Amino acid sequence: MAQLDTAAASTAGKRPGVCRMKKTVPRIDMTPMVDLGFLLISFFVITTELSRPGGLPLFMPKDSKASPTKLGDSYALTVLLTQGKHYYYEGEWKKAEQENRIRETSLTGLREIISRKQKILDDTIKYKEGRKGLMLLIKAAENASYTSVVDALDEVVINAVEKHAIIAISDAEKNWLRQRE
Repeated sequence: MAQLDTAAASTAGKRPGVCRMKKTVPRIDMTPMVDLGFLLISFFVITTELSRPGGLPLFMPKDSKASPTKLGDSYALTVLLTQGKHYYYEGEWKKAEQENRIRETSLTGLREIISRKQKILDDTIKYKEGRKGLMLLIKAAENASYTSVVDALDEVVINAVEKHAIIAISDAEKNWLRQRE
């Protein structure tokens, strides 16, 4: 609060009958203002440290001429992303196409499919790795939206799928998708 200091008033020139007006020197206490400044500075420093944007680490295989890594059919779950519809199948493409095991799904239904596959891997004794062995392959068609890919990666994080990859869609899968459109 502002306070008036009356001690510094001039006392010179006193004469009888003449009354001079006392001069006051205003003194402003800046302590609350400095406290507020430090609080604001500390608030902004802390919030900028806490709100750093995070990202999902994405590990891509090296481009090499070596043979591709073999993946057990029972651990593989492939998701085909297109503009309007999304499909999934388990195992190898040729077997899934021959046995008509390619199913349509939505991105909201993908969570249930992944969790069901993880439960099967956990419950069956022959799968040593259990749910950690699940390999989710995400294949986006040319007309798939970026949002669909990000939503699929969100499902990877939500379901704690440790092994996942975004790979190119094969020609056979492209032809199959064209027939469905």
